[in-house]
Amino acid sequence: MSFGKNLQYLRRLSGNMTQEALADKLNVSRQTVSKWELDAAQPEMDKAVELCKLFSCSLDQLFREEMDACSDKYVNIRVETVPAFRYVKHAVLSDDPEGDAIDRVRGWAKEGGVENPRIIGWDFPHLSQEQINVFHMHGYEAAWILPDGMIPEGHEVFEQPTHKYAVITIKGAFDNPFVSIPNAYKTLMAYMQLNGLEVVYDLGIGCFETDGSDDMDIYIACK
Repeated sequence: MSFGKNLQYLRRLSGNMTQEALADKLNVSRQTVSKWELDAAQPEMDKAVELCKLFSCSLDQLFREEMDACSDKYVNIRVETVPAFRYVKHAVLSDDPEGDAIDRVRGWAKEGGVENPRIIGWDFPHLSQEQINVFHMHGYEAAWILPDGMIPEGHEVFEQPTHKYAVITIKGAFDNPFVSIPNAYKTLMAYMQLNGLEVVYDLGIGCFETDGSDDMDIYIACK
């Protein structure tokens, strides 16, 4: 763990705040911030508390946790407006549902003559504790974003309104997905907290992941 690396990480999440800008907020010199980030010195307690207030974190997180775990995999953290879209979806409950759900909607797209469909997915939350703890099941829901004008027969079509999302890109998401993907969600939530963005819960699709062979984008609806 490294306090200096944590401080650099928090600056990056805060709109790439410069060392000079941070120094001004704390009434210290830029050289002092530089020494902190090089782990050549540590702040006095009053400055450490100020840092925690500024970055909405605890002293334990700042000094004892590895806050930038896998940070080299996460790029282009941003806010973007996703235009409205129409979609069909399929949910699977099993011990490994992602592939089955994605394959099903990809098959629908192929039946409709679309060879390179836009596929997104998200965890399906409506499981009992018995399904989770006893049968080790979890749920996943995949959706095919329909091309303009397409109305597939035999499927219920849903509509997602235009909305603002916080987004993060994971490079090589599937190299170690059980670490990189959960940490990406944590990183994105930290970014939202630091930048005053609130999670929106009452939206059709509140968060989703893009389906890709290597890189993945994660979206969380915000306001």
